[in-house]
Amino acid sequence: MGKLDQKVAIITGGASGIGEGTVRLFAAEGANVIIADVQDERGIALANEVGAAYQHTDVSSERDVQGLIDRAAETFGRLDVIFNNAGIPGTLGSILDLETSEFDSLTAVMLRGAFLGTKYAARVMKSQGSGSIINTSSVAGLEAGHAGHIYTACKHGIVGLTRSTAMELGESGIRVNAICPGGIATPIFGKGMGLDSESADYTVDFMKNVLANAQPIKRAGVPQDIAHAALWLASDESTFVNATTLVVDGGMTGGVYWSQMNDNTMQAAQAYLLANQ
Repeated sequence: MGKLDQKVAIITGGASGIGEGTVRLFAAEGANVIIADVQDERGIALANEVGAAYQHTDVSSERDVQGLIDRAAETFGRLDVIFNNAGIPGTLGSILDLETSEFDSLTAVMLRGAFLGTKYAARVMKSQGSGSIINTSSVAGLEAGHAGHIYTACKHGIVGLTRSTAMELGESGIRVNAICPGGIATPIFGKGMGLDSESADYTVDFMKNVLANAQPIKRAGVPQDIAHAALWLASDESTFVNATTLVVDGGMTGGVYWSQMNDNTMQAAQAYLLANQ
């Protein structure tokens, strides 16, 4: 018995990275999965491999998102889970130099995409009296300094959208939660840091090295780390969890590392003693 047996799940941005890892896990746990993405070749190949369905979906398009939800309802008669996960890399740089077009394109995918997915999924879930909506935010949705200005604003917005809609939809049996990943070694993360490589494998390996010491747990995060968090939120094991942000970051946002705090304290003490001898 899988944890998602007979459940119907939509995963946006499901053709690669965190989405792909979640598609594989949800399918293995018995879910009827619909992969939504704009990477048609990758999405179709993955769907064929794991026994899922694929639908081309631009999450910034209301027509596309509505069509995606309609397909789930018409094919399976219900929708139990939507993982609003689709995203694109953010642009780094000073607020003085950012183009308005960059703001518009990023918010359209990140924030508008989560809004549309929630809006249309909730209509189906409300009629059945149950459902789990999961949004991908980020540690950049909790703290500044982890990403560019627009990406940070979008991810903060997703946390706000999650909490606000959870308070409405929870009364209808629908849970809305967000996952805040830390440094996850994926091609999109590499592109967000300015790495321009044609090889996804090279990008992931590079990011694993870069992120190995970015948190107290000395390894980079991998898509499976987020997939397992999404699995828990999608399953019946979390039926009393609503309006929360589940942080999966290896301790990145926990504070100053213990070793660094001790080193800093000792250095300050030694400097004081030398100055006051």
